[in-house]
Amino acid sequence: MEYLNPGRTPYTGQDRTLIGVQHARQARAHFARHPAYRPTPVHRIPGLGGAGAAYVKDESGRMGLGSFKALGGAYAVHLLAERDGGGAPFVCASAGNHGLSVAAGAAEIGVPCVVHLSEGVPEAFAERLRALGAQVRRTGHDYEASMAAAMAAAQEHGWRLVADSSWDGYTSVPLDVMRGYSVLFDELSGPGAFPPPEGATGPHDGAPTHVFVQAGVGGLAAAAAGYVRDRWGEQPKIVVVEPDGAPCLIESARAGEPTRVAGHLTTLGRLDCREPSLLAHRLLSHLADLYVTITDEQAAAATRLLAAHGVALSGCGAAGAAGLLALTPAARDALRLDDAARVMLVGTEGPVEPK
Repeated sequence: MEYLNPGRTPYTGQDRTLIGVQHARQARAHFARHPAYRPTPVHRIPGLGGAGAAYVKDESGRMGLGSFKALGGAYAVHLLAERDGGGAPFVCASAGNHGLSVAAGAAEIGVPCVVHLSEGVPEAFAERLRALGAQVRRTGHDYEASMAAAMAAAQEHGWRLVADSSWDGYTSVPLDVMRGYSVLFDELSGPGAFPPPEGATGPHDGAPTHVFVQAGVGGLAAAAAGYVRDRWGEQPKIVVVEPDGAPCLIESARAGEPTRVAGHLTTLGRLDCREPSLLAHRLLSHLADLYVTITDEQAAAATRLLAAHGVALSGCGAAGAAGLLALTPAARDALRLDDAARVMLVGTEGPVEPK
């Protein structure tokens, strides 16, 4: 399924107050003091999906946690601690990498952390959290149940909730999470980040022509949209990629408001989100150019293709590439994606993803 966004409008000053280059630089300055911080590598793959070249930002080695989410939850934890001080525990729900980031951030400042996991999350993942000093609680059959439990615990005990999604009345912390994510895009800000394909002629401004970003609740995609528009303007085409089993952002764009979807079972567990982040929807609904959904099989095929090029990712990590490969001719024409295109992809996590 593809949806060319009719609500596309320019980036505004109001958008810039939420997410943009300045916020990315502030977050990057914070991480620059961290001993484990290093910019992650970029792999250039010529001709991928008919583009001149695709550039895959490989987050699989991010700060020893294995995904881009190492930049989000931990950053929000540090900012919360700076703002309100005190030793009140942090609490979150997790079905994957967000919990690791929150736990790592809490451990760094010596504050307790409680992570709610559903019954289906493997014990090996719980052990990784415990190794970071987090207290793990099993609550409910799915992520939504563990999220409800984390929210209830925060309210009952006065703990600090660190969620990567936003809703009416809860936007400050998830905005900090998104600003943390934007660091990975700022690492691509050098003049040679997106060299032209071999043999290309004509002017070249050093920017990507297209950005494909996978989405669950949409925080990473919104961070990408804000940063890209602020730094490189309106020309790069931004494509949001979702699993066809959980297309909450595309349906929200169609409806003009955040919309919960029923969906169906997908193996893309990190992207299996049925309701979008409010902030992400508001940004993407006018900054994204195209929404596209992919099947589990298309994600698996993209994973194998990237692996053949030496880039080892999970199905979720390869979802952006799957979106590029799945485009119809009509969508390619609408995006002006041809053999001169410089496509940015985010390899969000390595091949072993906690369930």
